[in-house]
Amino acid sequence: MYEDALTAVRDYGKRLAELRKCLNVDGTKQKISELETVMSAQDFWNDPEAAQKVVQQLKGYRTAVDMPDKLHHEIEELDTLIELAREEDDASLEGDIEEHRDSIEQHLRRLEISSLFMDPRDAKVALVSIHPGAGGTESCDWASMLYRMITRYCERQEFDYEVLEYQDAEEAGLKSATLRVTGVNAYGMLKSESGVHRLVRISPFDSQARRHTSFAAIEVLTEIDEDIEIEVREEDLKMDVFRSSGAGGQKVNKTSSAVRLTHLPTGIVVSCQVERSQHQNRAVALTMLKSRLYDIEMRKKQEELDQQREGQQDVAWGSQIRSYVLHPYQMVKDLRTSAETGNITKVLDGDIDMFVEAYLKWNLSRKSGQHASA
Repeated sequence: MYEDALTAVRDYGKRLAELRKCLNVDGTKQKISELETVMSAQDFWNDPEAAQKVVQQLKGYRTAVDMPDKLHHEIEELDTLIELAREEDDASLEGDIEEHRDSIEQHLRRLEISSLFMDPRDAKVALVSIHPGAGGTESCDWASMLYRMITRYCERQEFDYEVLEYQDAEEAGLKSATLRVTGVNAYGMLKSESGVHRLVRISPFDSQARRHTSFAAIEVLTEIDEDIEIEVREEDLKMDVFRSSGAGGQKVNKTSSAVRLTHLPTGIVVSCQVERSQHQNRAVALTMLKSRLYDIEMRKKQEELDQQREGQQDVAWGSQIRSYVLHPYQMVKDLRTSAETGNITKVLDGDIDMFVEAYLKWNLSRKSGQHASA
């Protein structure tokens, strides 16, 4: 038993050393030092908005290096525990050894997932929008279930999220919702959910208890940097104002401060109700619009690369990516990666790690094939 555990410790050490190189831990520590120098300046908080971005960036860098350092100490502690148990021949420590091994394995796996983030946008803030498809109340209810799944996933990942917009549907569920999610690799972790999600179940809204198929779409964008120029002309914008409402119908503002912007050339519509004034909500909505326009340009470039590949089919924007079947059997299956599970309750409660990891590996191999054929 002890020899197996010591072999595992050596394997953990090798995996961690490879991950430290892949994640550029030493380079990240240098960036932390540079940001700490910037924050020590007397005029640092003169521009609160810019200062807060630096603080968030520093938080992300620290989180990126904290886990490898913590893992290093955990591996050392496990090695010491194994030696102690072997020297004293103390079988009572076997449970502690297994517990340490499980913890290290879990943390290593999370780090290995982090190493899959190859897109520079992965570390950015994510804007997540959820919309029901055709199907009335059934689809609106399904959209609200996906909203809960995403927010529960954010909580599991210790991501911070802000509700930028939430509109209740007439009977049940939601008509539209948008979240701003911050955290380490927030966009990278959430981009796997972008696309159309299909639900098959016995409808709770059907008096004859018939089986229904519903669709809802999740859109995941990155919040663009200020140095990226996206031109939006005032004459191309139509602005409407309306009263805000919160999740579950709770009114968050009784005045008509919520803003809806329509970009006339593209037909893109964005809304924001999180701030107290029309001016502030308009500014946030404009940022969301620019993110969508930026995403369109990025997808055009990706499509050009996709055309260079032969014999491969990609999941197109807006196409069905995952099926959730509640009846006549229970199964969640991702149509891109073939990852599947019968525990649909856990998935809808935000436990989507297996789908996120499978997507990251699938996307990396897809891009590797793309580069090989270029």
